[in-house]
Amino acid sequence: MTETALVQHARGVMGLVNGLGAAPRGVIADSVRVSWERCVNDYRLDPARPHAPQVVDGNNLKDLQARHEELVDIARAEMDTLYDQISGSGYALLLTDANGIILSEKVDPTLTRMFRGAGLVVGADWSEQTEGTNGIGTCIAEGRSVMIHRADHFRARHTALSCSGSPIRDPDGEMIAVLDASVVGSHDTRTSQMHTMALVNTSARLIEKCLFLRRSQPYRILRFHSRPEFVNLLHDAALALAEDGTVVAADDMAVALLTANTRRSLIGSLVTDLFDIGEAELRQLEATRQALFPVRDLRAGRRFFVSLVPPQTQTHLIATQTPRRSISAPAPEPVRITPIERPATMNLAELAGDDPAMLRNIRSASRVADSPVPILIQGPTGSGKEAFAKALHLASRRAAQPFVAVNCAAIPESLIESELFGYKAGAFTGARREGSKGRILQASGGTLFLDEIGDMPLNLQTRLLRVLEEQEVVPLGGDTAIKVDLRILSASHRPLREMIHRGEFREDLYYRLNGITLELPALRERADIERLIRRFIAMETERERPVAIDGEAFARLIAYPWPGNIRELRNVIRTALAICEDDVIRREDLPSELRNGTIEQLSAAATPPSAASSTIAEAPVAIAPSGPALPTPPPGTTPLNPLEEAECKAILQAVEQNRWNMTMTARALGMSRNTLYRKLNRYSIPVGDKRHDKLSRH
Repeated sequence: MTETALVQHARGVMGLVNGLGAAPRGVIADSVRVSWERCVNDYRLDPARPHAPQVVDGNNLKDLQARHEELVDIARAEMDTLYDQISGSGYALLLTDANGIILSEKVDPTLTRMFRGAGLVVGADWSEQTEGTNGIGTCIAEGRSVMIHRADHFRARHTALSCSGSPIRDPDGEMIAVLDASVVGSHDTRTSQMHTMALVNTSARLIEKCLFLRRSQPYRILRFHSRPEFVNLLHDAALALAEDGTVVAADDMAVALLTANTRRSLIGSLVTDLFDIGEAELRQLEATRQALFPVRDLRAGRRFFVSLVPPQTQTHLIATQTPRRSISAPAPEPVRITPIERPATMNLAELAGDDPAMLRNIRSASRVADSPVPILIQGPTGSGKEAFAKALHLASRRAAQPFVAVNCAAIPESLIESELFGYKAGAFTGARREGSKGRILQASGGTLFLDEIGDMPLNLQTRLLRVLEEQEVVPLGGDTAIKVDLRILSASHRPLREMIHRGEFREDLYYRLNGITLELPALRERADIERLIRRFIAMETERERPVAIDGEAFARLIAYPWPGNIRELRNVIRTALAICEDDVIRREDLPSELRNGTIEQLSAAATPPSAASSTIAEAPVAIAPSGPALPTPPPGTTPLNPLEEAECKAILQAVEQNRWNMTMTARALGMSRNTLYRKLNRYSIPVGDKRHDKLSRH
């Protein structure tokens, strides 16, 4: 901004505040005018006066960050996810305390100097009293989300900034922080900035929810929503309950869904006075954890679905632990599984399970569930891309509208054009007399899912791009464009970026489909495979027919690499249930590729090439001075070096501490389950009913 422009902006601000002129160009919000009046009348600020950033000194900043350690810890994880969504757009993400002091930032290293020049640095004071109207300070002053765009700023030196700030509140409803996204020198319009504002708001709500759940861990947490697929996700409501069922904390969504005035109006109420649920149902919910229970709001009669999370205090955790299993313990008893009703479609929470990668996908998808942002789902064949797309559709406002799936690889190239775009009567030889609507028109108002989009012919990619850009379609043989309203989801197991470089896929179509990309992990990479196996067995089992799976069969299902992913797992389970005797799945009920060989050989086959170079040093673990003794290597073998001994000892300790649960062990060691199995095999640590008697190198 030139010196003249700076002076003009300052004059415009003072003229508007003093009632002597109109607002500078682009400033239209009454809230901005009110903020300017506060800056002049209450804070005695001058919009034209040069002003150096006010930065907290190092020691005081460290004390401030230490006091907000829990908040910063939770927020950083969400800031990383949000930054991935807006990276490349020039934005910096800032977290401040309730006084406007920046506690943490996420910024492109190449832009650090520019943001530093604008005064956006850790420790800087961006309260309205110090910096005038801005995204952080005005958010704090008004207690709500604000968007301050360029000339909305009070100080002339800040008019190159565009800022979106959203408040973060603690479980008591008190504002404790602001999450802000700021950009310097952007020429985006105010309307364009609204997209960033929406993302910041969503991230702030997620940080609030995580903070609420963490601080409520000593209590039972009742989570509820009118739509079952939203329970245990970002958009649900939460109440923290004391042992007697008294509400001790409530989040904003609970206030909204229960049409209460404030959080405090709910605190002190008995949950049995809010919903038609008794203590017996609460105990049952607490025991089943992930189960959903239908209830009615006793005030308004609305129907909700609820789940109950038990307390997570240290005492509770210790009380629920069972004695550790020794290294030579026998194989576990058969795992008994109770049938559950098979849902027509699994919701997002069920699909995510407990896998960190899937949970990140859910967080990203939840931000854009009701926006027009297209989603590209990448993942290997059989990993559940269509099921994920259907769950996304059902979690959106378009859930009651059509979900139309088109498998671009399954339709012959000669038919895919008519299948997608439809055709008029008599458009070509063999066409239906009445013509065909086409999948795009069928999906209008709802969601169009383009599966295996990488297999679409290049000439049709061009036509599809035109439809997506213009939101209209012309059927074959027709001459009139028909408007369509589409949410686009697409999926592929093929490397689309490599296909672009080879000229096999249009780059402009790729960017039109790729608003955000979700990577579904292969089944062998999922941290919750044990839970998935149990759930699929429960879903495929006939009602009133509890089944069990013996320890060796269960270990083989876990160790197998599953090249066909979830699709292959479900087929194996269906077959095993059909042929097993006495309602127990055993090794002989599994297909030959799972029956043959040792469990170690199965797990070795599961190890991806990249895992071969993985060592425990990548994720350090604490090794206690005492622990399982390492046997002496047999004669003729090379002794383990100190690093290998430490690694082996850490694995033995983790295996014992986690009672031979390989998923929990892998998570504790900071490695994938496949890497763990490879290391178990390398150090001759037995799985199942084998005994640990010798240690050798391979």
